[in-house]
Amino acid sequence: MLLSVVVITCNEQANIEACLESVAFADEVIVVDSGSTDVTVELAKKMGSKVIVVADWPGFGPQKNRALAFATGDWVLSIDADERVSAALAHEIQTVLASQTGTAFEIPRLTQFCGKWIRHCGWTPDHVLRLFRRDSAQFSNDLVHERVLLQPNAKQGRLREPLLHYSYPTPSHYWRKLEQYSQAWAEQRFAAGQQTSMARAALAGVVAFVRTYFFRLGFLDGAMGFAVCTMQAQAAFGKYFALYFKNQKNETPLSPTH
Repeated sequence: MLLSVVVITCNEQANIEACLESVAFADEVIVVDSGSTDVTVELAKKMGSKVIVVADWPGFGPQKNRALAFATGDWVLSIDADERVSAALAHEIQTVLASQTGTAFEIPRLTQFCGKWIRHCGWTPDHVLRLFRRDSAQFSNDLVHERVLLQPNAKQGRLREPLLHYSYPTPSHYWRKLEQYSQAWAEQRFAAGQQTSMARAALAGVVAFVRTYFFRLGFLDGAMGFAVCTMQAQAAFGKYFALYFKNQKNETPLSPTH
C-alpha cells in the first residue's frame, strides 16, 4: 500500500528539512508551494520531494486539495511544515497500512509553545484527521481551519503515537499566525453574511480564557500555560473584532436627517 505525504509551504526554510526527513519512509512526498521568497523550494527539491509552485493563495483548504490532486499513493498523510513524524509514529503508520484495516485515522498532536510542550489548555489531546485513503476523502474549501471530509462509508480509527507540532518557537510566531488566521476567519464569516458585535467579541475572549485556563487545566502548564490561555483569549477576541470591523466598514450608511 503506497503512501503519499502532502505538504503545503510558503517561506518554510526553517522547518522544511526536518519535516521532510521525518517522512522519509513514505513512497512519495508532494510539496505545493505558494511563492516562497526564501529557499524552501530548493531545500524541498534537494530532499527528493515533488515540488509544485503556484502563484496564488486560495486558502488552506483549496491549497491542500491541490496537493492532494498530485498524490498517487493508495494512502495520504497530510502534515504541515512545522510538524514532525516521530520514529514511533512512522512505525505505527506503516503497521496500520500493512494491516489494510480502516479508511482514515486521527493522530494525537502534541504542540510546543516557546520551547515547552503544552499538555493541557485544550491543546492536548488534539486529535487531527491526517491519514486517509486517497479515494475516500478531500479537504473542505475553508480558507482556514480546513477539515478532512470523508465519504459516508468511511471507517475511522485513531492512532496512539503523537504528531509533534513545533508551531510557536517564539511569541512573534504566534502573533503572525494569529493575524493570518483571524483575517481569514473574518473574511469567511463576512462572506457568509455573519454579523457580530463588540460585546460578542469581548465575551468570546473572556470565555476562551476561563475555558482553557480553568476547565481545561491550563494552570497545570505553569507560566507558559497562562501565556497560552491569555493568547487564546486574545485570538478569540481578535477574530470577532476583525469581523465586527468588516461589518461596520460595510454597513449601509444612514440617511441624513434635517
